Amino acid sequence: MHIDPRDPAFFSNPYPGYDELRRAGPLVFWDQLGLLVTAHHEHVNALLRDRRFGREVLHIATRAELGWPEPSPALAPFHDFERHSLLELEPPRHTRLRSFVNAAFLPRRVEPLRPRIAALAHELLDALPRNGEFDLLASYASPIPVLVIADFLGVPRAMAPALLAWSHDMVAIYQTRRDAEVERRTVAATLEFGAYMRGLIAERRARPADDFLSQLLGAQDADGARMSEDELVTTSILLLNAGHEASVHAIVNGTLALLENVPDTAGAFRANPSGHSEETLRFDAPLHLFTRYALADLDYAGHRFRKGERVGLLLAAANRDPARFAEPERFDAARTPNPHLSFGAGIHVCVGAPLARLELQVALEVLFERLPALRVTRTPRWRDTWHFHGLEALFVRG
Repeated sequence: MHIDPRDPAFFSNPYPGYDELRRAGPLVFWDQLGLLVTAHHEHVNALLRDRRFGREVLHIATRAELGWPEPSPALAPFHDFERHSLLELEPPRHTRLRSFVNAAFLPRRVEPLRPRIAALAHELLDALPRNGEFDLLASYASPIPVLVIADFLGVPRAMAPALLAWSHDMVAIYQTRRDAEVERRTVAATLEFGAYMRGLIAERRARPADDFLSQLLGAQDADGARMSEDELVTTSILLLNAGHEASVHAIVNGTLALLENVPDTAGAFRANPSGHSEETLRFDAPLHLFTRYALADLDYAGHRFRKGERVGLLLAAANRDPARFAEPERFDAARTPNPHLSFGAGIHVCVGAPLARLELQVALEVLFERLPALRVTRTPRWRDTWHFHGLEALFVRG
């Protein structure tokens, strides 16, 4: 298939393209990505859970064996960072590192944060001009997740602008518009963010506080071992980055989806906040692509995978698959069940999903409670980032 992910017509509305990919078969080679992909809910769900596929393959094979070139030395700091990332590891290292953070993000552990998130949302709306136009992304959606996860970890709120800048530059490496400048900024952000977190870790070692970073410093795995400093740095940065990037666009995409598809938006949301917020995640997910490596030569859906071959799992396409969702183009807050894949599935399912759900629901609740007549004032423009699907801005008036 030939679909340019940088074509504004596509990244503004990729769903017709996903329909085309789906019609072409269970697995389709997407020329511009150089990647075999699937847009079917059945296969995305299955491959997320299939332990014959993983997020890494170099733990069981060498680059020479796979015919891979050596990585660019210029990206060494970023690769050193990713070497300890939950997102990029397979068991047993993945199991060990995830054991340090799992319990903190259980629904019963994050639910007590609800009043704090609501207070922050009210505070942000209080600061906006009365009856004036504002950018929902910059003024409301962007600050909430970064301040919540910063408070949770114990990072001072004053660092929020730096955290945002570092986060944006680091995740840009995954985007289709990646070039030498993007790579340079990613490496710079990795080094700066890492240096900051090492300093903060040293402070918490000397003076523990009532925050998650201090808990991580004292935590032990099943064998009684603690996290290494490199593991602490990467895990902390991963929680800050992942806890911010997707949640911001979930709030903005969700607001737009509600305003465009739900009459009496404020009243409808008030009547069923969980159903409406969950449907926004299905209807226009913030993350559209995750990849897996085949961990051995194997057959799947009529394709012979070679060890180390990648497959792209189109999460947002799976969420609009008519074979799984009746009338998938229709926004329906009453869908039960609603088995969307916006948080992934399997052992790599998003560890922060309960917190992300809580942030989304509270942010939308407060927004429509305070501004029941909210409306979009300018034509929304989508970012040229495709699989981190989000708007450049969303100008609204209450």
